[in-house]
Amino acid sequence: MPGVRPVFYVSDGTGITAETIGHSLLTQFTQTAFVTERYSFVGTEDRAREVAQKIREAGQAHGARPVVINSCVDSAVSGVLAESGALMLDVLAPFIEPLERELGEARERRIGQAHGLVDLETYHRRINAMNFALTHDDGQAVNYDDADLVLVAVSRAGKTPTCVYMALHYGIRAANYPLTEEDLEHDRLPPRLRPYRNKLFGLTIDPVRLQQIRQERRPNSRYAQLDTCKREVAAAEMMLRAERVPVLSTTNTSIEEIASKVLTTLGIHREMF
Repeated sequence: MPGVRPVFYVSDGTGITAETIGHSLLTQFTQTAFVTERYSFVGTEDRAREVAQKIREAGQAHGARPVVINSCVDSAVSGVLAESGALMLDVLAPFIEPLERELGEARERRIGQAHGLVDLETYHRRINAMNFALTHDDGQAVNYDDADLVLVAVSRAGKTPTCVYMALHYGIRAANYPLTEEDLEHDRLPPRLRPYRNKLFGLTIDPVRLQQIRQERRPNSRYAQLDTCKREVAAAEMMLRAERVPVLSTTNTSIEEIASKVLTTLGIHREMF
């Protein structure tokens, strides 16, 4: 695949930090196509050699120098990864030296400490939020008294991944409600949503993109027809606009951006884990 740049997120932990920062960086470059892969728990030189070999092979296969976005704290491990010939981007390096100077202490090079500041209460809040999101996914449970927010949209517009992201990263109890064809026959909110109007946030999507997503899920079905997608999106947008529910398009928006805008709009403040 000439013209495609291979990118690797490599970490001695889960790799979430490297991938989150890396994704934000890559979105700034729209003229280059990227193929990405994450390698987690690369904490030894032997494991780093295995990963370095895969990085070299990817560079040869794509005919382009790989990029490694690295959050490994062991310089020896990073050195082995660098032998792959990839462009090495250490996501922690720009911040360590200024912090050491400011705090008057050297960092301790401990593997897997990215989440070490999270206490048990915070951890349980995150797990409970995740369970809440799964229980209240796609309208399975519709008692939203304990919800922090409820995402409303047609099927496959990005509700579930956004709810899961907010649960894992912010401990937000996020439910989602899929607007059905029956719901869309009316220009008012479904009765079960009306008591929770102040918790609602609408998501929309370009009908062509929605058709592509649905086609992957249910090929050649009525559900995936472009006319169906256009009709549902138009009806949903009209309903949400009439009910003055804030709406955001997910078509070209990352989950991180969606979550941030939802929380800001609804005035929900929660520290990221």
